[in-house]
Amino acid sequence: MEVTSPAGRGAPPPQAQGARGPVASLLRRIKGKLFTWNILKTIALGQMLSLCICGTAITSQYLAEEYQANAPMLQSFINYCLLFLIYTVMLAFQSGSDNLLNILKRKWWKYILLGLADVEANYLIIRAYQYTTLTSVQLLDCFGIPVLMALSWFILYARYRVIHFIAVAVCLLGVGTMVGADILAGREDNSGSDVLIGDIMVLLGASLYAISNVCEEYIVKKLSRQEFLGMVGLFGTIISGIQLLLVEYKDIANIHWNWKIALLFVAFALCMFCLYSFMPLVIKVTSATSVNLGILTADLYSLFFGLFLFGYKFSGLYILSFTIIMAGFILFCSTPTRTAEPAETSVPPVTVIGIDNLGLKLEENLQETHSAVL
Repeated sequence: MEVTSPAGRGAPPPQAQGARGPVASLLRRIKGKLFTWNILKTIALGQMLSLCICGTAITSQYLAEEYQANAPMLQSFINYCLLFLIYTVMLAFQSGSDNLLNILKRKWWKYILLGLADVEANYLIIRAYQYTTLTSVQLLDCFGIPVLMALSWFILYARYRVIHFIAVAVCLLGVGTMVGADILAGREDNSGSDVLIGDIMVLLGASLYAISNVCEEYIVKKLSRQEFLGMVGLFGTIISGIQLLLVEYKDIANIHWNWKIALLFVAFALCMFCLYSFMPLVIKVTSATSVNLGILTADLYSLFFGLFLFGYKFSGLYILSFTIIMAGFILFCSTPTRTAEPAETSVPPVTVIGIDNLGLKLEENLQETHSAVL
């Protein structure tokens, strides 16, 4: 009787098995690296923030186009008032060093600067639409990402790897694709009165956003989420209220108020409140850089809603843009950054500054420990 060897009929030759083994192993490693529970959770949280930003964009556009109500500082003021009523009041009733009065005694001037940066970032970006084109805002707003990475390098001691810079480049390529789709769809035709002033506003606003986000990451990871939101609510309310009286009182007086306009203002404030409330939670387990890459899809969500609400033209490039941005975001989240600060243990504590994608770092260390035991 003929005996069939393992390499006989029905089995691939040893060379094929050797070639297939590394490929299959590589695919398994890529799948295990890119499609983990922490990355999927990060993607979901990032897109939830994008939907909040989309809500603010849709309500603002309705107010401007349907009712000629241009009052961006009033919109921000309502949001800061909500933060004040909830988070600042929470700080007032806390005891010990986390009490509102104790925080003000030690760091009042720092939070004034943070509140000023946050308020003016919101104001400059919204005002820029009156001077420059949608295309310029979308492109120049990305200037905040390299500024944010530079600030994270020097302030939070984050150390990026080559894959992170590649991921950022991929995300910016997706933004460029989205801008190209806007040009083909004719959405860039509404140019403002002075493009140069508008472009400068966008650059300043993006830089102030980067400063605010780095401070937020530092406070959330080193101190507490309630302290950040409470102090931003306090000084944001004061600063935006003063600026509201100085520059927007005429615009507010010219609004023909009715229940629809009031409802749109409330909807905008609620979307902004959800964005401010949830963003620290996402930053705590990832980083400010990850969050800013994830919310690049917000303009695309606004476009998809605009197809039905404002009659925008659809282009297949928008789907391509969304795919490219998500690919870059997943690539960035797949590898945690290093920190320049020495750690006492191999597993970083939650309060370590500069740890990007903390959940991924913990998962990576657990896998290495398990492999060593085996």
